[in-house]
Amino acid sequence: MKNLYDMPCNIAQTLNIIGDKWSLLILHEMAMGHHTYAEIRKGLDGIPTNLLSGRLKSLEADGLISSTLYVEHPPRYQYQLTEAGQDLEDVLNCLMLWGEKHLSTCYKKLSHRLCGEPVEIRYFCPKCGKAVEKSELCVQSFEERM
Repeated sequence: MKNLYDMPCNIAQTLNIIGDKWSLLILHEMAMGHHTYAEIRKGLDGIPTNLLSGRLKSLEADGLISSTLYVEHPPRYQYQLTEAGQDLEDVLNCLMLWGEKHLSTCYKKLSHRLCGEPVEIRYFCPKCGKAVEKSELCVQSFEERM
């Protein structure tokens, strides 16, 4: 799906990297602690093996994951999220929260580890040091910020 969207839009350009089938689910498996090909594949019932291999290579080329050879013959790799890949955990959490709210069947819930209560997403301005309401958000093009 590389470069499907030729638009000056962050969402479109991000989808060029992670918008193909299985990519977000692979990243989610890795965020859940699965780091080998076998562990990732086990968590993604139904993914074709050649597709998983291709997506892992693509995600590595895009800088979202890194691989380390841990067995030479046959070659076996361990995969880790890079900093950019780890930053997508917030996106995955937002998708999970959206699913809790809008799917007819909810499979997973995101909750606070200490008390077990559901969590919600908040916006925060580091300059002001204050929480920001959705009504206070605006989208600026890069040129407008200059």
